[in-house]
Amino acid sequence: MAVAALQAQGLGKRYGACVANRDVSLEVAAGSIHALVGENGAGKSTLCKMLFGLVRPDAGQIFRDGRPIKLANARDAMAAGIGMVHQHFMLVDGLTVAENVMLGAEPVVGLALDRRGAQDAVAALSARFGLEVDPGARVENLPLGVLQRVEILKALHRGAKVLLLDEPTAVLTPQEVTALLDVLRRLRDEGRALVLVTHKLPEVMAVSDTVTVLRGGATVGVRQTAHTSAAELTMMMVGRDVDLSRKPRGPVEGAPRLTVSKLGYTDPDGVERLKDITLTVRAGEIVGIAGVEGNGQAQLVDALVGVLPTPGAHIQLDGQSLERLDVRARRNAGLAHIPEDRLGQGLLAEFSVQDNAVLGWHHAAPFDRNGWRVTAAAQQRAAEIIGGFEVRPPNAAAAVGGLSGGNQQKVLVGRELLANPKALVVAQPTRGVDVGAMERIHAAIRQAAANGVAVLLLSAELTELLALCDVIHVLYRGRLVHTVEGARASAEVLGPSMLGGGVVA
Repeated sequence: MAVAALQAQGLGKRYGACVANRDVSLEVAAGSIHALVGENGAGKSTLCKMLFGLVRPDAGQIFRDGRPIKLANARDAMAAGIGMVHQHFMLVDGLTVAENVMLGAEPVVGLALDRRGAQDAVAALSARFGLEVDPGARVENLPLGVLQRVEILKALHRGAKVLLLDEPTAVLTPQEVTALLDVLRRLRDEGRALVLVTHKLPEVMAVSDTVTVLRGGATVGVRQTAHTSAAELTMMMVGRDVDLSRKPRGPVEGAPRLTVSKLGYTDPDGVERLKDITLTVRAGEIVGIAGVEGNGQAQLVDALVGVLPTPGAHIQLDGQSLERLDVRARRNAGLAHIPEDRLGQGLLAEFSVQDNAVLGWHHAAPFDRNGWRVTAAAQQRAAEIIGGFEVRPPNAAAAVGGLSGGNQQKVLVGRELLANPKALVVAQPTRGVDVGAMERIHAAIRQAAANGVAVLLLSAELTELLALCDVIHVLYRGRLVHTVEGARASAEVLGPSMLGGGVVA
């Protein structure tokens, strides 16, 4: 039997009373893609950090090509041929692609940095692995999909034969995901061992050879991908059946609650991002916006919640005009918002779960009384979010930035929904969350609608829109070009107009 390229035996890690990993085993063969799956908070990222020398295990042993190794830091891991692509990119914004890739191992001519040599080396590495980048481009100007490629090139330049990828598709568009999976296949075919940390089971089934499942910090099973199913993996991850099936409803008869007409936006460069957007969301209705990302979704959300100016537009919530109101005033009027960038726009990483649980509502009752903070009310709201959405760890004093992405999302969704809004504008509500949390968030959105909230849902996941929405509009190049009742919608019906083609009746 071939010796594993990377092996972990009985790894354990504890942070005080919190057990992140216990008795975890993992065996990754050269020339394979090994998926590591589990719910948010199952211990996947901690395991990867131990395998890359960022965290010292309390117990267990790591082997590289059958030989035991001790990893005091990331440099030790890289010396052993182990590279890691982090969930949150570790790049220097002010440097070029080539400078980031070469950082710490720069080529020199005499005493000077060989910039041309660095760029040529990165271009050659890029061509070899099909990771298209501009070596001279500054990292701060690049989209997320390209930043992902830079991170992979950085690891490959350092000679990684084992590559750990922590949630590499969490922030990518569907097109970027497809391209990345092709790159992973190419790396596998070259003989490298890849550990793909993810909770996206369609990607696991599409690209991996073997799957290890973690639950509660422990290994609960290993499966050959060809001999398992998404349903079996879900049961192993969550410990129960998860229902994400479509639940179409008939037309909603509620009164118009959120109405938008003549909404347009032209950016500072003179590019028209939105054109004459007109739509209505009724009380109790979930209206979806479908479209390939980059067609005006971000601008539409920002315009509705008050971040962007909307001259000439009419935006009303229960008959109250919102277009002249700022972000806070719109929230006070009953317009809640779940942004797609949870840490950039929705949460403060250094603040506690409790503080984030009332952020945006902290100035109003019941969390404020005559300018004084009401701590008991904030504690109660945090407890409701932690209990209702199973936030892990269940610690209201923990900094949100220390939680996994999925648990951060639970805090954000819980905060907005528990504020009893009249209308909710939600973008990518389940990006970066596991299937169990996805089920809870979907159920919470449905319950909000059942309580009379008007929900406008923007998602890059067509399956999510089909599962939740009563009506779906297609947004293409800033215009609403097609509208379909949720019960009649499908990928075949919506797909052509999403790509700018003809409308399928």
